[in-house]
Amino acid sequence: MIFETVLLLLLLTLSLARPPPIIDDASPPSPPRATVYSGCKVNNTVALTFDDGPYIHMNDISDMLTKASAKGTFFVNGHNYDCIYDKKVAARVQYAYKQGHQIAAHTWSHPDLTELNMTEITDEFTKINDALLKVLGIKTPFMRPPYGSYNNLARQVAYQMNQSLVVWDFDSGDSVGATLQESEGNYTMAIASKPANILALNHETVKTTAGSLVPFAINALQGAGYQLVTVAECLELDPYSYKEDQVGTWDKTWFCPEDEDED
Repeated sequence: MIFETVLLLLLLTLSLARPPPIIDDASPPSPPRATVYSGCKVNNTVALTFDDGPYIHMNDISDMLTKASAKGTFFVNGHNYDCIYDKKVAARVQYAYKQGHQIAAHTWSHPDLTELNMTEITDEFTKINDALLKVLGIKTPFMRPPYGSYNNLARQVAYQMNQSLVVWDFDSGDSVGATLQESEGNYTMAIASKPANILALNHETVKTTAGSLVPFAINALQGAGYQLVTVAECLELDPYSYKEDQVGTWDKTWFCPEDEDED
């Protein structure tokens, strides 16, 4: 009886001394994701941005901004309305760039990134980034997702490419059916609310935007005391992560593969 009691106490002691099992219930760390900017940081600034080019109105918009001592930002595609490698199209991008306007990326073909897998998103980013390096000799740290649509996968790819995503906090409505008067009204209402700053979405592919809305917006915003600057300036960031001394010169590698597929 004494022996059994001693044995029981010994077993109990060993059981209590045994360390608890280690259970690793921690979730794996999330992949790093790019920063998303949806507005400016610097007070009293407005960043006028123009999507979907390079299009036939790019030079006119550039001239309007320059004449008003203003700067704009063009988020360009590789092959949307035009092929960026066409000589006349590449010349538009170079023209705006040489005037001091910021050129940034808007994917190669303007897809909804949330409908693509990682390989497809990477291809969209890589092709437009390669094009800007060839045409302008620059690497842009800014990518605008088409339709302002993105997910964590798109942010992961952007991070891997050392880019941030840029959306907006004001939409002129020019690409979604707004009339010129409605777009002007949108600017008027935005200015009346007296925001500290504005990151404005416009589209250089809309004829009335290039012909009438841009000069209206410039006059209204400057009249309200805002300084019209690039996205990089309104965020206090560098516009380019790499910049060569001169723009590129056309050669046989400048072509859109999709054009060959159509032949």
